[in-house]
Amino acid sequence: MRIIVTLALIVSCSALASAQQLRAKAVSAATAAPTTTTIARRAISPPAIDGGDTDDVWQTAQRIGGFRVFDPVEDGEPSFQTEGRIAYDDRNLYVFVRAFDPHPDSIMALLSRRDERTQSDYVRVIIDSYHDRRTGYQFMVNPAGVQRDIYLYDDSNEDVTWNAVWDVKTAIDSLGWTAEFRIPLSQLRYPQREEHVFGIGIHREVARSNERSSWPLWRRSQFGIASQLGEVRGLTGIGSPRRLELMPYSVQANDSRLRADGYGRSQRMSLGADLKYGLSSNLTLDATINPDFGQVEADPGVLNLGAFEQFFDERRPFFLEGTGIFRFDIDCNDGQCTGPFYSRRIGRSPQAGFLSEDQNAVPLNSTILGAAKVTGRLSSGLSLGVLNAVTGRESVADSLTVEPRTNYFVARMQQDLRGGQSGIGAMLTAVNRQLDGYTEQYLRREAYTAGFDARHRFGPGSSYQVSGNVYGSLVRGSEAAIARTQRSTVHLFQRPDDGVAYDSTRTSLSGIGSGLGVSKNGGGITRFYSGVWYKGPGLEINDVGFMTNANNFGWSNWFAFMLQQPKWFYRRWQVNLNQWNSWYTDGTSGGRGGNLNMNGQLTNMWFVYAGFGGETGSYCASCLRGGPALYENGSLQGWAGFTGDQRRAVFPSFNFSFRRTDGGRSSSYNLSPSVQGHNRS
Repeated sequence: MRIIVTLALIVSCSALASAQQLRAKAVSAATAAPTTTTIARRAISPPAIDGGDTDDVWQTAQRIGGFRVFDPVEDGEPSFQTEGRIAYDDRNLYVFVRAFDPHPDSIMALLSRRDERTQSDYVRVIIDSYHDRRTGYQFMVNPAGVQRDIYLYDDSNEDVTWNAVWDVKTAIDSLGWTAEFRIPLSQLRYPQREEHVFGIGIHREVARSNERSSWPLWRRSQFGIASQLGEVRGLTGIGSPRRLELMPYSVQANDSRLRADGYGRSQRMSLGADLKYGLSSNLTLDATINPDFGQVEADPGVLNLGAFEQFFDERRPFFLEGTGIFRFDIDCNDGQCTGPFYSRRIGRSPQAGFLSEDQNAVPLNSTILGAAKVTGRLSSGLSLGVLNAVTGRESVADSLTVEPRTNYFVARMQQDLRGGQSGIGAMLTAVNRQLDGYTEQYLRREAYTAGFDARHRFGPGSSYQVSGNVYGSLVRGSEAAIARTQRSTVHLFQRPDDGVAYDSTRTSLSGIGSGLGVSKNGGGITRFYSGVWYKGPGLEINDVGFMTNANNFGWSNWFAFMLQQPKWFYRRWQVNLNQWNSWYTDGTSGGRGGNLNMNGQLTNMWFVYAGFGGETGSYCASCLRGGPALYENGSLQGWAGFTGDQRRAVFPSFNFSFRRTDGGRSSSYNLSPSVQGHNRS
């Protein structure tokens, strides 16, 4: 630990000494005023997507040069030159990128599944078709032709589940390698007007040197990605494609199930269809009837012995469209954020399946009879998402209802202000179930949530942001159903020491929640976040949202030194200080702790990390599942490790960790050495 603290002090002093130098470089770069605008060339005849630049349009299109390094240094001279050209016609946007490399045999190009990132060279094209400097579409390819596409929202957040239909062809030749993109305008969203200006950016990654460059220069020291893009002009008369896609299907299933008298066999056939239609150039309708999600990757197997529900990512294509628009985050942990809309509730496993004596007869999921949603962004800066879905009644032996017919409604609106620097939003959800005598004692009849949020950037370079939200919920049902809600692990009203009254005669339950935070997201070498939250005892959003617990409030803090300019022993280095506090609404401590951790990449491309931290003694409200809060002793833990140079075919990794708890009576240690490799065949 003494070594870790010493290293942290050395790095912190280095950070403070470098701050003035970084500010001077930022001022110098700001006065350079590099070119950030290009002109798209209209193609008389579409280029052949073959990875070559022999087509007429590429001979006359404006050359994009002046790429600058943004990693490992900011605004550095690239080792290899890169050029780009942009063209278009009535249906497509074309981008050609030439990545010069004097050693083509050293270009790294690994084959993989689509959307999987590997240790390869890459070219990335980012298009902000709304030109709102907050959203964008990213199209990536490596020299082996493996494609990735990502939706960019809120300027810097990425939705890697977004998928589009587009073409790209790559080629390796004596000059390096090339990438030729054909991006259908139907996959983009933009307002209706005679002439358009799109935001544009081209990034290049050289894997063997871990060097990344871009046009225009993307400054990692500043906040945001979309807000730093350049512009492509000259897009005239591109119209508004209607984007009609219809995919009908049929499914034949033959199931064998174990029954009391042996194996039974059932056959069934279903028909359905998916529809995508562009209502306008920036609004899209998605609809589905009896959807088939058989092609969706299965969830990983999880044995959950804890008190709280397991969260699973959404994988179904219909619900992935416009995911960023529907986000209203109220709780984030390890990069995973939850809120009033959790699309996995639609088509969930039957909630009353436990009523059946034959568990093999209970359907795995509820049938989605139909669903439709409209998503998009208006020219006024208003982002809109509206979804409605209906799931059918699920029963066992045609009599015992295990999931009633249910209607789900979600609406989300966000309005940008001050050119996207500020914004306000609202969200509304509603769930209505057609209960019967079997389910009215267990499930809530109706559930509603409503919320408002706002954000505001300020300060030099808009590096600071304050954001907040307030939301509330109301659920109704029978006395038995609301009593079950109060006794659930989310609420635990029956606890004898929580100061919250359990009322078995209630037929409704309501509550509110809120959050407020301030952060520094760019500028200089420091970053921080400080935020408070509150979730009232009666708050219940789990009918179409996700929340593990209510009846608490807290305060969390994060501060970091981010050293992004290489020094003699590292390419980049980061030191984090974390501190958190939580309480139950009666004032009982639910946890208080902190840690110091650091991580970075050394000049030999090895990734190293280390840290230590601990928590003071606190009370666990859910450990006894409704009994009094259980006091837990404080803990102390530490960790350290490294991962070798991942450019190599074989590289080592090592992890060490320890933990002391139970008043020093319990200790654990872990050593995890390993050797990993890439399959380059």
